[in-house]
Amino acid sequence: MRLTPLVQLVAHVGPSGEVEYEAEGDDPQFRVDPELGIHALVPGWYLVDIVVKAVDGDIQRPCLYPDYGGGCSEATRIPLPPPGPDGRIRGMVVISRPLRALRFDPSIRPARFKAGAMAFRRITRARALWILPQGAEASRGGEPPTVAGFARRLRMFLGEVRGQGLSAAVDDLVHRYYGASRHASGGYPLWLDHFDPLKGAGLERARVQAGQYANGPLISVVLPVYDTPLPFLRRCIDSVREQTYQNWELCIADDASPDPRIEECLRAYAHEDVRIKVVVREQNGHISLATNSALAMVTGSHVAFLDHDDELSPDALHQVVLALAEHPQARLLYSDEDKIDAMGHRFQPHFKPGWNPELLRSQNYICHLMVVETNLLAQVGVLRTGFEGSQDHDLVLRCTEVLAPEQICHIPRVLYHWRAIEGSTALGGEQKSYASEAGRRAVSEHLQRIRRAGEVEIVSPGCYRTRLALPASAPKVSVIIPTRDRADLLSICVRSVLEKTEYPDFDIVVVDNGSLDPDARLLLKELRKTPRVQVLDYPIPFNFSAIVNHGVRQASGDVLCLLNNDTEVINPSWLHELAARAMQRDAGAIGAMLYYPDDTIQHAGVVLGLGGVAGHIHTRMGRGAPGYMARAWVAQNMSAVTAACLVVRKSVFEEVGGFDEALPVAFNDIDFCLRVLQAGYRNVWTPYAELYHHESASRGNEDSPDKQARFAAEVHAMKWRWGDALHDDPAYNPNLTLDQGDYGLAFPPRSPKLRVAGIPTRH
Repeated sequence: MRLTPLVQLVAHVGPSGEVEYEAEGDDPQFRVDPELGIHALVPGWYLVDIVVKAVDGDIQRPCLYPDYGGGCSEATRIPLPPPGPDGRIRGMVVISRPLRALRFDPSIRPARFKAGAMAFRRITRARALWILPQGAEASRGGEPPTVAGFARRLRMFLGEVRGQGLSAAVDDLVHRYYGASRHASGGYPLWLDHFDPLKGAGLERARVQAGQYANGPLISVVLPVYDTPLPFLRRCIDSVREQTYQNWELCIADDASPDPRIEECLRAYAHEDVRIKVVVREQNGHISLATNSALAMVTGSHVAFLDHDDELSPDALHQVVLALAEHPQARLLYSDEDKIDAMGHRFQPHFKPGWNPELLRSQNYICHLMVVETNLLAQVGVLRTGFEGSQDHDLVLRCTEVLAPEQICHIPRVLYHWRAIEGSTALGGEQKSYASEAGRRAVSEHLQRIRRAGEVEIVSPGCYRTRLALPASAPKVSVIIPTRDRADLLSICVRSVLEKTEYPDFDIVVVDNGSLDPDARLLLKELRKTPRVQVLDYPIPFNFSAIVNHGVRQASGDVLCLLNNDTEVINPSWLHELAARAMQRDAGAIGAMLYYPDDTIQHAGVVLGLGGVAGHIHTRMGRGAPGYMARAWVAQNMSAVTAACLVVRKSVFEEVGGFDEALPVAFNDIDFCLRVLQAGYRNVWTPYAELYHHESASRGNEDSPDKQARFAAEVHAMKWRWGDALHDDPAYNPNLTLDQGDYGLAFPPRSPKLRVAGIPTRH
């Protein structure tokens, strides 16, 4: 393979004729030209080998971008393992379709390096299946695998084949292999090293930029203090004094700390800096009263909340002021955060979604840094006693009840460092168990104020489940099941619904798309005689959207449940959970937790842009695992959910025009969910309605030229209709990857633009 520099690469030829390349930016690119032409790389499995040896700087996140006809994109990106000590990159790649072009991106950072020849060697499928399970170690050319280890992995793989089919099982292996290469290239410390905007000269640039806002709004930082270890207290206060933005005041309330050095320290800071105000309470009143004492000294237009051993990022207040300048209507702002240990090492970033009211009822995801307009506090009241440990959750719930969504602004930058030391809730909510009970009561009272009937339970420390109540007369639900042949699947699905569903009023509408299999026809004949079951014949060329719409037209329920014929009900309360959520006045599409038969997650919500258009999140994570920031444990707003199990009021379905029949197979549920958002409703995913899903078992995989062409056309249609909406999912974060659904870090992050609630627009 010949490497031809495309962009951000300069070739330097030495006296001996040796070439060194200089990457001048964070996206250097080579075109890969096989000696025999690009068509010599026929679809199949290959071992790739190249030496990329750094002379100055580091080689980070090398990857290939195949162009199958639609250009290079993140959807087809192939991550390569990092170079070994000798600079050699060895990995396995699969070329899935005939290539138009191939690109090699050696690094994501400026560097100077030597590049040897790139070679591809074709291997058999059997060899590929030997290598794939080895993950990152095999991709780096590690020790050969053992026969015993291979036998164990083979048994696991065969189990996956039985559960989901050969093609899907191999796809999963490939994704895990690529994911291992991606994770081997570094975690959060490396991400910070590359993308922290304050690294190196970035901090000085930030100071210059912040200086342009000398007459900006006064930000009041409130700081309740109690018996804080002095080194951490000093670091906390110094992090405010070191802000690039200077128009602030620091209002400190000492809650009668028994250590006299605390007051001495605070008085000394107040003497040094007139912007620091200190009050010492005569008796200990806990966090709420202490914070209120600090709030009583506030004179600024906005209040930023800071805990006594945490730290602000140097540009935290400047970023808040920039956000207010861009969105002057914002009255509540929050940022991303991470944790910091006693040695100052940062870890475990929390990259948050935009405004997500259902998630806020499930956990206080807003947390730090939170900035509130002072007038808003006057409107809703200050911190309430009796909610200690979750006083901030109670406050933010009360604030959001009086705000319009566009008045809440998310700043997708890490502006707050939460100290993780012994006894800190940063190490886990179990450190202060009383906080969870206070949070439960805060959410319960919030539901009462917004007139939403339900009971709140503690799922785990800091995580809550709301069991919403149905109306006095439960609405009828029509469960619509499209099907064709596959009597084995349909029988399990219908039987599980009939036998395992506690919901009082439902019927089943089976829409048969021209079954020819004798067993299927016999089963359909039996179902026609089954109480609660209606069978509709609809023998058209397969069009999932048209089949669904036909079933809805014949359905008598006020609530619709779209259910694939390859699903199986697990928990009896599944339909109660989905229908109760669908009956909320602002509810759109409601999605469920779906598992593969091996009890790994198949669907825990959909993220826009993942894999190109949209993809499932938390896939292949084990059943019961918390997921990213416990989001697999709690209900939350998502931009989209799969139609494999989707519940929606019939009136909402009809209002948005049902499923678009121009999308016959792929993305029709995503398009539907986006139109539901556009109509002003909120889509919700809940983990408390659980089903098994044998994904696409009744239709097979996209493995023929006709199917692939149709899929490409549907991808193009979605990007043309919803292009901008697919770039930044408000339920996700631009600092998280779109390569895989594992909430991994994005290398590099996408544009960190401010995020306020908006309605997706369709071209």
